Amino acid sequence: MDPTMTLSALLLACSAACVHAGAPSTPVDSSSPVTWTQKQKPFRIYGNTYYVGSRGLSAILITSPQGYVLIDGTLPENAAMIESNVRALGFRVQDIKLILNTHTHHDHAGAIAAIAHDSGAQVAANAISAKALEHGGDDPDDPQRGMGKTYPKVEHVRIVTEGETLHVGPLALQMHAMPGHMPGGTGWTWRSCEHGRCLSIVYADSITLLSNHDYRYTDPAHPERIAGYRHTLAILSTLPCDILLIPHPPQDFFQRVAHITPGKSNPLVDPQACKAYAQEGQSNLQERLRLEAKTQAAH
Repeated sequence: MDPTMTLSALLLACSAACVHAGAPSTPVDSSSPVTWTQKQKPFRIYGNTYYVGSRGLSAILITSPQGYVLIDGTLPENAAMIESNVRALGFRVQDIKLILNTHTHHDHAGAIAAIAHDSGAQVAANAISAKALEHGGDDPDDPQRGMGKTYPKVEHVRIVTEGETLHVGPLALQMHAMPGHMPGGTGWTWRSCEHGRCLSIVYADSITLLSNHDYRYTDPAHPERIAGYRHTLAILSTLPCDILLIPHPPQDFFQRVAHITPGKSNPLVDPQACKAYAQEGQSNLQERLRLEAKTQAAH
């Protein structure tokens, strides 16, 4: 068997197990694509931050009287579900003014074009992700190109730079480059307040190192691949982080959500979650380096 294919197969097999939040090595609820289209009742995460995605794919809505921000669109076929979830919370789809994205694979960006059309919202992304969105996920620089599906192309994407803060009324969301899972991987941070208490919320990108058979994070011609991922882990370790959200909800996420009670401590609050996520990413990196070294030796 071709050892490069062995590497790809091994990484594909571990892809679901490598996406976590909070406590490391927790099995994920979204390990089966069945959950990606499974309906999930929308709910308040904290303050003006809401979950409007499917059971296995996050989509986050942040609201204000002057308009809303949506982060991630999930699958193309989930567009109507997400819009229904927005309305179920008592909000108008037409009040979504800005759509952001963590990374541009079809399971997180697929519905963006449809929701942007229906809401009239501006889509914003860093330069790498903007290119991928405008190609409908068929980006030649995507390390997972050919492993996922394409989706409707997104037009007129606004380019956002590292550290830039975007505003919708009083809402302020800052972009953080988080390459690794994809070159254009992105995280977003903002503050949400409830009963006079304001918390820092981080929606971080996936930290799985999964790729097609000919992509090497250790390719000497592309030192930015490893450097970028190390940058991601450093950012995660230092961000103010009271609540961590990720594109695939971990298995215990909805268990904790079920215990959210007004007037009591929010079970989603964990100031150590981002650091734990970064530590897990470091483990992912060490395993990836081991597999690539093994593959290279086999050649």
